Amino acid sequence: VADAFVVTPSPSLARCTVTASFAEGGIDGSIDVSDLGLTMDDLNAPLPEEAFQLTKSGTESTSRVPGVEDDGCVWEETANSMEVTLSIPGLRGQPPSALALDITKNTVTITAFGYAVWSCILRGNCDPETVSFSATDGADMVPLITTSVKKLDKSQRWDGFILQC
Repeated sequence: VADAFVVTPSPSLARCTVTASFAEGGIDGSIDVSDLGLTMDDLNAPLPEEAFQLTKSGTESTSRVPGVEDDGCVWEETANSMEVTLSIPGLRGQPPSALALDITKNTVTITAFGYAVWSCILRGNCDPETVSFSATDGADMVPLITTSVKKLDKSQRWDGFILQC
């Protein structure tokens, strides 16, 4: 494992030499990286924002009953969006084609045959115009509801989907 790297440009900037220092073993050496086609401008350029994109994921309970942890909400968060799969035991037996998802900037309501059957307050604000939604058959006759939504404040981490249900 190297302790330090030193990049030394050549006068033409067409060639760089990387020198690595090793604390143990007393090995010092240089590596010619000119075949990589790098210049000092390349090495000094800022990294693209995508290099720092982190994805967080987790599970939450969809139950309103204290102490019941059904892990019915599986979420994945990026800086821009939330991807969520809901498997709500209370919807067992409901046909996926009868389910709808209504969303505002900070709430979600699931309806079955036009009647509200589950709702929650979100941990952050989203853009309701960007919602995608699908409902499919899940295990044990519990429908799987998948939704994707863009976050309004991209600098805010939600660290989950459901604030309160």
